[in-house]
Amino acid sequence: MTSSSGPGKARSARLYDYLLGGTYSTATDREAGDRLIRAKPGVRPNARANRRLMTRMIRYLAGHGIAQYLDIGCGLPAAANTHEVAQSADPAARIVYVDSDPDVITYARALMASSDEGTVDYLQADVRFPRIILNRAADTLDFTKPVAIMLLAVLHQLPDTQAARDIVTTLAAALPAGGYLAISHPASDINPRQAAAAASIYQAATGIPQTNRTRAQVAGFFDGLDLVDPGVVPLNHWRPDQHENPALIISAWAGLGIRRR
Repeated sequence: MTSSSGPGKARSARLYDYLLGGTYSTATDREAGDRLIRAKPGVRPNARANRRLMTRMIRYLAGHGIAQYLDIGCGLPAAANTHEVAQSADPAARIVYVDSDPDVITYARALMASSDEGTVDYLQADVRFPRIILNRAADTLDFTKPVAIMLLAVLHQLPDTQAARDIVTTLAAALPAGGYLAISHPASDINPRQAAAAASIYQAATGIPQTNRTRAQVAGFFDGLDLVDPGVVPLNHWRPDQHENPALIISAWAGLGIRRR
């Protein structure tokens, strides 16, 4: 996630870490997290389902030959980070982590080391400036070969849907044939009242707008790409494994698109 907040505000990366059960949060972050949980009891299961989704998507990608990942809005280190999952499948995998929060990058550099064969790099950059991200990531990633661009729990921080689509279009245009785009996004059309209440609390706590979107709006981010089965679905319905309960209501959408030849 991107993570810029004003003085006295919760930091979005630490707030997300608190929902995951991590240890980076401050009292301000935890207070905001508890308010979120009261307004939307499913917010913690949502965060944890999003993390498990990331693992499943990377395993799918690795199984289809992807060895390069651009993880935008990576957030604070947690269990099963992108490079750990990717390099467990292919030790030579190359990963670039991107976040706007300098604390995230500091922790990432200190705690997330590559395998001997692979590469891990870190960029402090904002998703609103995709060309900067792509230009800097090209120092590590070869965009003439398949790359997976990951935008998990990021795009809701962009309130203008057309601007968000333009950003995604710019990023997706860098994908060669066989490249993938992964997106997860809070839903406005699943448990809409709770979702709206939680979005309001999140914005008040962090100073960052949260824009929930419909399934159709999230699907629109994949224009020009082919959706991998099962398409845009709730997080826990995207190729679930034994750790998922498909009956659990998760108010977030997820999808994976591929650029065909």
